[in-house]
Parts: sequence; structure tokens; C-alpha cells
Amino acid sequence: MTIRGAALAAAATLLSLGGVAPAAAQDDKPRPPDQMSNVGGTLLGQPGTHVDLGTGAPELPRKLTGRSWVVADAESGAVLAAHNAHWKLPPASTLKMLFAETLLPRFNKEEKHKVAPEELEGMGEGSSLVGIKENLTYTVRELWLGVFLRSGNDAVHVLSHMNGGVEKTVQDMNDRAHELGAEDTHVVSPDGYDEKGQTSSAYDLTLLARAGMQNPDFRSYASTPRAKFPGGKGKKGKREYFEIQNTNRLLTGDVDVDVYKGIAGIKNGNTTNAGATFTGVAERDGRVLLVTVMHPDETESNAVYKEAAKLLDWGFEAAPAVQPVGELVPPEGMRPEDGTGAGTGEGSGKNADGKNGGNSGSAGSAGSAGAGEQPSASDGTEPVATREEEGGVGTALVITVGSVALLAIVAYVIHRRWPLPDLVGRGRPSGAIEQEAGHEVDPEDKRDGDAEGAVDAPSGDAAEVSAEKKLE
Repeated sequence: MTIRGAALAAAATLLSLGGVAPAAAQDDKPRPPDQMSNVGGTLLGQPGTHVDLGTGAPELPRKLTGRSWVVADAESGAVLAAHNAHWKLPPASTLKMLFAETLLPRFNKEEKHKVAPEELEGMGEGSSLVGIKENLTYTVRELWLGVFLRSGNDAVHVLSHMNGGVEKTVQDMNDRAHELGAEDTHVVSPDGYDEKGQTSSAYDLTLLARAGMQNPDFRSYASTPRAKFPGGKGKKGKREYFEIQNTNRLLTGDVDVDVYKGIAGIKNGNTTNAGATFTGVAERDGRVLLVTVMHPDETESNAVYKEAAKLLDWGFEAAPAVQPVGELVPPEGMRPEDGTGAGTGEGSGKNADGKNGGNSGSAGSAGSAGAGEQPSASDGTEPVATREEEGGVGTALVITVGSVALLAIVAYVIHRRWPLPDLVGRGRPSGAIEQEAGHEVDPEDKRDGDAEGAVDAPSGDAAEVSAEKKLE
């Protein structure tokens, strides 16, 4: 070999080594499978970021670190953009959306239940708690406030026992997930606590949120910023109450996170395996969007909320021009007979408003409506935190198959009004907390702060992380 040839060979070797080192470093970071579920569209089953920007649509936000995320139109079901949408990841307490969607219709919210000691057994170490006490009585409404606001695993376990036990509840949740088309979701623990094999995905969590928000009680609980919760009995034997605050920081705000304008819930979570997870819904100028972010980098506090807010801002601006890359599918039994309801997500040529757009071969079709107005096991009155129908928004349905398919899903479309809680104004008067939560609190009770046995509620994600994060 000539000197020149040897030099070239050496240079090639150095370049090869230089190219290997970064790849090896990147292998330390989890990567999605090369092929995932195609539910909702073939593009959604492929790893990476998927967006089809129409004329005038803004670019996606920069510096998004979530391992998986989805932005979707809550009315049409159109997926506006997605990143590793079907990557199966630990969901943390966002799984409580499925728990609530499954069990909420089964109990009257005014029903009273005395908690037996065994109902508080079996919770994982470090579980988040709302502060339920054995041998005391709670209404079903109060138990649900504990689930939605404080992410209380104790409230989940009590309701699970009321449903026939934890094992039965897990099976019911898995069955419901299948009915809704959430095929990435496998429940092992009803509270979302880290367990081997327990998974969901950004797509599934968005789907579950959309289904849950059809229930007026779900909407009310998910949108309640704070409420009074019953503690133990005081010196005179009188039940005392303490304040609980929602752990959703886009709903309540934090030091470095503003309350998101138009936010209407839904649920956050944080565990060792899942990292931070969040699914939210917001309304702006008559448009309702859903967003899910799973496991962003933890280099910045409240990153999951900040990235969710960025994606919502982008979605509201981009929705009129962007071409959908997939759809949120309707529940089992309510899809078109030819299978297109499950969605290939291709060839619609519709934008997120369901109107004809450019590039008719682009991925995506505006999907079908949400899960229909579900029965709410309540006293028949609309929850206080939910506004009247005329202030709500419709769940539009775009059908491109024939009249036969329309007949197949007519029951799914019949409840087309979707009122959302009126959360634009935050200037609630003093005393609105009890009314909002539906409690009849003694007007002479001037007590503030925590009652006996109350669980402290620190601000920020630390409130849930410190209580829920599984110890290793």
C-alpha cells in the first residue's frame, strides 16, 4: 500500500470511529419499536414525528422532549400531529382516566359508603393519598374528588372494592379499553402505580380522555381546581374538612406555570418508570383540543405542562390549515361496517375542520365523534362546575362511507352537544369551593387549612411525585 493509500485508510477508520461513538451514546436512550399499532392511521404506527402542514400552518414548537405526544381535535377526532403516538409506555396516574370512565356510571354520586380497613390495604409503597380514614363514611362524590384532584390511590382502592374488588376492576378496565379501541393499554393496577406490564400510549390516553369527557360528572371533577374534603372528627365530634387542590398545574398554576386559558381538565401523573405524564383538554374560540405528553426530559421543572401548553398553542393556530395525520377511533360496535372507522388515516384530503384541503393524498381523515354523552350515575342534575349546553361545543362527525355506515353509528352521533366547564374566569368568590364540589359545609365552620388527618398538598409536580413515585 502506498503512503497516500495508508493515509486515506487511516482517515476512513477515524471517520468511522467518529460516527460510531454518538450512535452508541444514543443507544442508552429508549427508542420506540420500528412498527407500532395502526389504530387510527398507518402513519400513527410509525416512529417519529408526523405532521402535514397546510398553507399558512405554523411549524411545530421546538425543543419538545416528550417520548410520545399527540394533539387532536376533540370534536372531529382528527389527529393534528403526533410523535411516537402508539409507543407503549407506563402511564402513571393518567390511567385513572380509564378507571373513572369505566366506573363513574356505576354509582350514584350521593351514595354513602363506610370505609372498611381492608379496603385501604394493598396499595403500593409511596402511593399518593387524599387522606381517607377507615371506619368513616364518604359520599361517592367525595371519593371521586379524591381521585381526580389529589390522585388518591386510597380513593381508587375504596371505589374498586365497591365495584367488587381490585381484580374485577382491573378486568373491567381492560375490557373497557378494548371497547374504546385503546389497544396499547394494559391495566395491572387500577391506580396507575408502576407495575410490570402496565402500559398505555399517548394515542390511547387521548382516546380515553375524549371518551371520559362525554360524561358530565367526569367533566365536572376533572375541571375542579380545589375543593373541601372530609377529614376526621373534631373535639365536639363534628366532621371537619380540609382543602385539596388539583395536581393539574395547567388548571391551578404554579411558580413557573400559568393557568392555561380555556383549560378544562383532565389528568396528570408521575412515577419512577413513567416519568411525568399529562393529558389535557382546552377550548379557544369554539375549538376544543386534546393533548397528551408522556415522559419529557426532567431537566426543567413542570416540563410536561410547558410542552403540553406549547402543543395546545400550536394546535389552536394550526388547526384551520393542517392536514390530519390520523384519527381518534370510535368505540367498538360504533364503527363503519367496512372497518374504515378504525381508520387507515389516509387519503381524506380534509383539514382539521373537515373541509377540503390541499394535497388530497396526505395522511389523515377527520375521525368520528367522541363516545357520546354517557350516563352519569348522578341525581339527574348537571354538576355545578359544568356550564349549560348552549355554551358548549358540538362533536362533529365526518363520514366518507355510505348511508349503511351512518346507520351503524347513529347511536354514537346522537349526543352531539359537548358542554365543557366554564373555566375561563378564575376570579371565584370566597366560599365557591364548597359549592363547586357539591358539599354542604357548615356555614359556621370558619376553619381553614388542613383538618385532622389531612394530607399536605405541596405545590407543583412534587405534590404527586413525592407521594406517588415508586421507590426503587
